[in-house]
Amino acid sequence: MMLVEETPVPDAALPADALKEHLRMGTGFAGGDLQDGVMLSFLRAALAAIEARTSKALIVRSFLLSMDDWQNPASQRLPIAPVRSVTEVALVDVYGQAKALDPADYRLKPDAFDPALRPMRAALPAVPRGGSVELRFEAGYGEDFGAVPDDLKQAVLLLAAHYYEYRDETALSEGCMPFGVTSLISRYRPVRMGMNG
Repeated sequence: MMLVEETPVPDAALPADALKEHLRMGTGFAGGDLQDGVMLSFLRAALAAIEARTSKALIVRSFLLSMDDWQNPASQRLPIAPVRSVTEVALVDVYGQAKALDPADYRLKPDAFDPALRPMRAALPAVPRGGSVELRFEAGYGEDFGAVPDDLKQAVLLLAAHYYEYRDETALSEGCMPFGVTSLISRYRPVRMGMNG
């Protein structure tokens, strides 16, 4: 299974000004935008770290999930939430020829933690021998940072500020995710259950 982000988060969707305010950076000076590139890079890093820990897409974009076969023909779990829509499901044969499924053959089961693709009949169609399945979907809370839940917004700003403040630090103790961030994202983290769960 491989998940690929097909559309990146646009710079305009990132809260560079909010991060500057959070860091209490001065304004109104000549060259006041010199740090913008640095701010955006730390915001992207913080966004990626929060998304990796929570399995949530904070800002809407398109994803491609490629698999050799369905995990379960009765329900294919999607690895990131919240999923807004499934835009295409295609079966790919051993020669790389893709055939899109009819959208009437499947449906999205939305869920905050475990969205899934479900068949409209008994099972999802069989994947060709030696082939694969490609699933394209859109996921995220909204088109810009304002649509992200407040606690996740705060976590991104705190982590981006941490990266900014400790950008020259290489010691592990200073480079870990701060406790405040882990507290803010804890309720969004997927629950993992063991064999006896």
